[in-house]
Amino acid sequence: MREMGNWNEYFIEYLATDREAAIDYLQLTLEEYLTDDDLPFFLKCLRTFIASQGGVVEICKRTDIDTETLLNMFSNEDAKQLLDTFSSLLNALKHRLVIEDTHSMRNSPL
Repeated sequence: MREMGNWNEYFIEYLATDREAAIDYLQLTLEEYLTDDDLPFFLKCLRTFIASQGGVVEICKRTDIDTETLLNMFSNEDAKQLLDTFSSLLNALKHRLVIEDTHSMRNSPL
């Protein structure tokens, strides 16, 4: 009989197998942060997304970001300052950040 995993493990596996759901999750996470300014929750959701995409080491390989740099981002108040500054900039310019799957855009006919 297969052991039941916890909800987080299931959700990570679900996001890993459904690219559209993963992008939607990331977009919703960003929108929630911009609405309620809950950095710990945002970073937790971002870690879940990264886990669904292969984990920190895999993401660092694909992006050429140093592993230590990425890990520090999750435990550093600099992340809040960066996000707050970016949010203020977008608000002042009457813009918003939207997360889209560029992979599917490249494969669609023009």
